[in-house]
Amino acid sequence: MAAMPVAAPALTTDVLIGRLSSAIENLKTLRCNVRAQERIAGKYQQARTAMKMSFNPYKVYLRNDQGIEVLYVTGQNGGDAWVYPNSFPYVTLSLDPKGSIMRKGIHHSALEAGYGTIAEMLDGSAEQRLNPGFEKTFRYTSDTTVLGRPAYVLRSSFPQFRYVSYKPTRTETVKAIAAKFGCGEYRILERNNLSPGATVAAGKTIQVPNAYGSRIILCIDQKLYLPLVVQVNDDKGLFEKFEFSDLVANQPIPAQEFTKDYKGYKL
Repeated sequence: MAAMPVAAPALTTDVLIGRLSSAIENLKTLRCNVRAQERIAGKYQQARTAMKMSFNPYKVYLRNDQGIEVLYVTGQNGGDAWVYPNSFPYVTLSLDPKGSIMRKGIHHSALEAGYGTIAEMLDGSAEQRLNPGFEKTFRYTSDTTVLGRPAYVLRSSFPQFRYVSYKPTRTETVKAIAAKFGCGEYRILERNNLSPGATVAAGKTIQVPNAYGSRIILCIDQKLYLPLVVQVNDDKGLFEKFEFSDLVANQPIPAQEFTKDYKGYKL
């Protein structure tokens, strides 16, 4: 008598989050196109960007639909990125990727390209978090299709999202404060009229989001376990949405493609 086939275990929220986190953590290289919609000073900015990345050490090349190119390679150019602005005077600039010029009109720096923000959202091991447990609000709810690719839908509902007062006992960077609340830097900068790279003096009270969003939707590729869509809402509505297409993960990228002299680049 033939043995009965054993059904595969049902996919659970914990298993899906584990596979997603592992896929992000184990990325060695990534090529993709990204369509971004971000709320900047109350208005929505949209951009399409071709991206290629290599990790350990971190390298990234970006080219958006306006022809602006960015190349950042860890340990090179004095820590600056090479930027071709595709506007007068049409020369390549060296700019701090965390500075106000490169951070203007975007939520995330070139150092946070890819899936780093999603990994931080789901990280329940951050001991310094002042409001632990946000990552436990994610639930696997359904399946869908994104640009013809089957995807799992992971949702977070956090209706208690709000801004809270925070007063550091010692001088802290905005980046460190954002890590404590898991909220990202942008809204702290915007709400408190601070510049990228700013520090907050001991005893100064600022307003900080208590989580990354009130409602988050992640559509996760069923083969690669990498996000195809990331949508974040907060108290004002849509905060940001990223759509990833043409994903190629962990395929070798020649080192030459992360040099400013690579053919086809205007850097």
